[in-house]
Amino acid sequence: MIATDDIPRLYDPALAERVRHAIGQVPGSGGVHGGVGVLAQKLAQIQGSARPQLQKPQLVVFAADHGIVARTASVYQANVATLRVRNLLAGNTVASMFARRNGLALTVVDCGLHADFEPHLQLIRIKMARGTLDSSRGAAMTVGQCRAAMARGTRLVTRLPGNVLLLGETGMGNEAAALLMSRLTGVPIAECTGFGNAGRAREFAVLQGALDLHAGISSPVAALTALGGLEIAALVGAVLQAARQRRVIVVGGFITTAAVAVAARLAPALLECCVFSHGSPANGHARWLQILGAEPLLDAALCTSESCNAVLAWPLLKAAEQLLGAAAQAD
Repeated sequence: MIATDDIPRLYDPALAERVRHAIGQVPGSGGVHGGVGVLAQKLAQIQGSARPQLQKPQLVVFAADHGIVARTASVYQANVATLRVRNLLAGNTVASMFARRNGLALTVVDCGLHADFEPHLQLIRIKMARGTLDSSRGAAMTVGQCRAAMARGTRLVTRLPGNVLLLGETGMGNEAAALLMSRLTGVPIAECTGFGNAGRAREFAVLQGALDLHAGISSPVAALTALGGLEIAALVGAVLQAARQRRVIVVGGFITTAAVAVAARLAPALLECCVFSHGSPANGHARWLQILGAEPLLDAALCTSESCNAVLAWPLLKAAEQLLGAAAQAD
């Protein structure tokens, strides 16, 4: 069994009233209904303090390969995860540049890539397989692999300092995320992927075939095992542990949202720790956030990299922290 009963509800009405009153005393803040004011209230509830402190923020990018991609993507696309990881580690991506300039520690996690990499200070290997199997022909993982990936994601977070975890991913995991969305929410797969033309009929048929093959599976861990990716499983473990430690969890995109949605089925209270950077109208992402009852900070992605969008949320978090600092002085 996966222990989740140690993730309680956080909302404290007395603290909420105190913070609302304090923010209302700051001229020009927009009050508690302004975007930064709403975020400030969330930070206060996560840390249980009217003056939270954001310490040693960690940008953690999870990467893995997916067996189903061989049937839905070109050979070049199938190698995207490896290429992106190499660029991240070389510091050549917008996400890595923004992380450096904003004082965010960057860790790249190999959860199940086909390729191997030379040792690197920012690379952690937790993989137990070189990618998943093709979920349209069988289960993507074994139950043991899924649970092991979750456990390794949990242990990873326990080793990271700080109280802010910015979640990113890199690779070709959108198919797995779309499959999980469809299975967990009942939304048709075409609406989870943004398929808009007949040219993608083959991809749609493969994904629908995966759902049909696993039609009898509905529990979150079983769905993750059958349809998900190793990086999503590791993310589930990471999110659960971050919530236990009352870290601020910044959710950077569609794939990380899939992990949060699975984790929230196990421990709904963890959503109180989550801040969602954006919702993309290009696929089912924005709709999934609505189903989760989540309000993204940004209306749409500002970068093509989901990890980059997580980083772009950081200045807003700092603004909320500063607002609460000013509110404490004015109160």
